Amino acid sequence: MSATQDETRAEKARELRSYITGFAAAVVLTVIPFLSVATGWASFDTVVRVIGVCALVQVVVHFRFFLHIGWNRSTRDDLQLILFTTLIILLMAGGTIWVLANLHHRMM
Repeated sequence: MSATQDETRAEKARELRSYITGFAAAVVLTVIPFLSVATGWASFDTVVRVIGVCALVQVVVHFRFFLHIGWNRSTRDDLQLILFTTLIILLMAGGTIWVLANLHHRMM
């Protein structure tokens, strides 16, 4: 085998390990909030905080392991991707909270 084939195989193995690690982290970060709600092990405020923290860490995991955005490079495209993702998350979360608060206000 040539050196380029060895390098290609090593790169594919690194990428596969990255995807498997990201998948395992994503599953754990999904199971933690699910179990905290299902078992009722803590107060409502604590569970909401756990869900929020796990959601933020989940975003970082997706950036790092699936989109391959590293910490060492800061290109304009990466910054635009992160800002757009932040905007979408804020719109979705803020809109949901707004609608549910309005619904709660009208029903009480």
